[in-house]
Amino acid sequence: MGATLPKQYLPLAGKPVLEHVIDTFSSSASIAHTYVVVSADDDRIHALTADARYANVTVLRVGGETRQQSVLNGLQSMRNAVADEDCVLVHDAARPGLTSALIEKLIDALQDDVVGGLLALPVVDTLKRADGAERSETTVARDNLWSAQTPQMFPYALLCRALATADDVTDEASAVEALGLKPKLVEGSARNFKITRAPDLALAELFLKGLA
Repeated sequence: MGATLPKQYLPLAGKPVLEHVIDTFSSSASIAHTYVVVSADDDRIHALTADARYANVTVLRVGGETRQQSVLNGLQSMRNAVADEDCVLVHDAARPGLTSALIEKLIDALQDDVVGGLLALPVVDTLKRADGAERSETTVARDNLWSAQTPQMFPYALLCRALATADDVTDEASAVEALGLKPKLVEGSARNFKITRAPDLALAELFLKGLA
């Protein structure tokens, strides 16, 4: 990002990126409680979540070196608050375009699914594999390819087991796949993209304002 702040705290449409995410989850009727996993030395999260409207939000200062470890640490910290069969939704803090409607769509699609699943988008662009010099080496067939988004929703015990036994995965679905299971793909939305580069903030603001 080339920014002085972590991207989840960058200003976006009048408030930090992360606040948009927390607002979406805390206002969703289907979400019982929201947990925000941060590093132990995060000095910004308290000011953001101190508002009385976040009574159903708990900050967990158990972030690890990787996403996988952070999520697993968070799950273990909430052990006493959930049953094995309860479903948890894991979401990227840098995806402020999530809506309550998308949360409901995911939950509705997976309510009878014993494995769980995730929001994702079918790949529509032509894909190129580059060589080491940023030259197109070959075209990759896009048939049956999807771009993973979040939230990713799985039963609590299953997700704990998957993350505890997986080797270096970049999302929860990958860990579940490593158990030999097949998470369900639920079509998401282009607005639910992950802020990665500086221009992404401007695009996210257009979506949040209903201009894109």
